[in-house]
Amino acid sequence: MTLGAVVLTMGNRPKELRALLDSVAAQEGAPIEIVVVGNGAPLPELPSGVRGIELDENLGIPAGRNVGIEAFGPGGGDVDAILFLDDDGLLPGTDTARKVREAFTADPDLGIISFRIADPQTGTTQRRHVPRLRASDPMRSSRVTTFLGGANAVRSTVFEQVGGLPGDFFYAHEETDLAWRALDGGWAIDYRSDLVLFHPATAPSRHAVYHRMVARNRVWLARRNLPWLLVPAYLGTWILLTLLRKPSRAALRAWFGGFREGWTTPCGERRPMRWRTVWRLTRLGRPPVI
Repeated sequence: MTLGAVVLTMGNRPKELRALLDSVAAQEGAPIEIVVVGNGAPLPELPSGVRGIELDENLGIPAGRNVGIEAFGPGGGDVDAILFLDDDGLLPGTDTARKVREAFTADPDLGIISFRIADPQTGTTQRRHVPRLRASDPMRSSRVTTFLGGANAVRSTVFEQVGGLPGDFFYAHEETDLAWRALDGGWAIDYRSDLVLFHPATAPSRHAVYHRMVARNRVWLARRNLPWLLVPAYLGTWILLTLLRKPSRAALRAWFGGFREGWTTPCGERRPMRWRTVWRLTRLGRPPVI
């Protein structure tokens, strides 16, 4: 099984990027072809054999990763699967690629593998990095309904079948959009606690656009993928959860501004999932109302 890797960077972490690329190059088995996408930023010097693509402007995370996918041919079809890794991450083990190959080979229905993200200093995994509702035990691997954007592997035939990441999202929820389309297409998603990416523990709210993007894209996600009957239940649940979390007044204002934007702007093609997929998500422990 041939593997590629896409790394998105803003060019501001050259040391961390180089460490990540070295950890990918150190993987057991056949070499992994690597593409580094400079998202609106010049790239630092890259190791020999690593391809670089410099974009004139910051297209956002999903659109930038889509550029990396297409660097491996239409839908990434020149390789069998693609790793997506954050530029300040690190693969601490040399067996990650081997385990990815083994997992995809053993299960032809497996479309996406989500890695476990651990802080390099403490080894802890933040609860938000376990892609399921029952997230208290990050060491438990399981079938899941979404995945982590900067620590995963996707079979290229998933992109060929259901398309790439939703480029207009820019940031937030693009993984769930792809995950729902993949699940609706019959693919499975696994969270693997033994596949680790070291990444410093951070808060998502460090991004200035966090609250607006999270709310806008939540509405887009529902409008694009859910049967209309479930849209008010899904969005109503998230309004309630947002209020219960008691964000600051400024954050709440930005959130509701994004929520309105989600209704008043185009969300892209609507492809509502089948009711059998709704039931599948429910059996996996996360019905699409939360």
